[in-house]
Amino acid sequence: MMDKTYQTRQIVGGVDTHKDLQVAAVVDDQDHVLASESFATTLRGYRLMLEWMRSFGDLQRVGVEATGTYGAGVLRYFQKAGVQVLEVTGPDKHDRRVRGKSDTLDAEAAAHAAFARRRTVTPKTRDGMIEALRVLKAVRKTAVQARRIALQMIGNTIISAPDALRDSVRHLTLMKQIRTLAAWGPDVTAYREMETAYRIALKSLARRYLELHDEISDIDAMITRIVDDLAPELVPQEAIGTHSAAQLLITAGANPERLKSEASFAALCGVSPIPVSSGKTDRRRLNRGGDRAANSALHIIAIGRLRCDEGTQKYVARRIADGLSKREAIRCVKRYIAREVFGRDCQLVLHRL
Repeated sequence: MMDKTYQTRQIVGGVDTHKDLQVAAVVDDQDHVLASESFATTLRGYRLMLEWMRSFGDLQRVGVEATGTYGAGVLRYFQKAGVQVLEVTGPDKHDRRVRGKSDTLDAEAAAHAAFARRRTVTPKTRDGMIEALRVLKAVRKTAVQARRIALQMIGNTIISAPDALRDSVRHLTLMKQIRTLAAWGPDVTAYREMETAYRIALKSLARRYLELHDEISDIDAMITRIVDDLAPELVPQEAIGTHSAAQLLITAGANPERLKSEASFAALCGVSPIPVSSGKTDRRRLNRGGDRAANSALHIIAIGRLRCDEGTQKYVARRIADGLSKREAIRCVKRYIAREVFGRDCQLVLHRL
């Protein structure tokens, strides 16, 4: 029979995540490794992993790598089971140089990091409308890229096409040109002939463009409805479009309570000032870290306000007169926008979810 001390011992887990198998490790309340084991990336595997960890004592928390990708499944399962999960942000480089690398060592390193609460952050939850918004945004991004490539290929193919074929479409506007190409009916059995091959290729590219265009329009409508449900008061603000608002919602996540203040949100977006003072020099530089997609969204909003909002224009002019560069002045605008968005977005909207 298991003794009482063993049953009440506090333990911490760590998980090294992969596509098909995940390696788990457990450390005791002295940060000593107790055991390690591999489990499948299935619901049954997650259940067996949790039961295995709890067999060593009272599970306090678990450090998991890559909770946004390979670790998303185990994150959801453990959170539903009421287990505190910390995301391990990266390996200890000195420890890796000394000990080497293996899945077991990475799992043990994740457990050590969770035990000491170093190199860890509170992960975003991966469920609800925010996760739906993230998936739709990711799909839209790849569709836009594919549509751009199709359009470039249409232009390049028309340039090198036979003169008669090129002259028949080059005078048309973009969408008229694409719809004309998509309506062509070349004889596909004559694909060995050069002009017919060009017609087949252009028709294929035009139909691909139109299909992607319709797909993007449908996804845009879904994203708009989700953003309107989550943050109806955010989009009407000056220069904040639907896609910028969507990205800021995704960055904040469905559990913004992990962000302690608007300053932490600004740091997450990469718009917090970084001190680079030395001696008598007291200055700050642009933050090159954080979520670059959120930083881009804030930059788009800042540029929009700089073009349209008189108050923003006066503020940037005053900061430039004070000696700041235009980039530094725009960084200051982005910092103010992050403060404004955090107040409306995170506190007023997401805390109601």
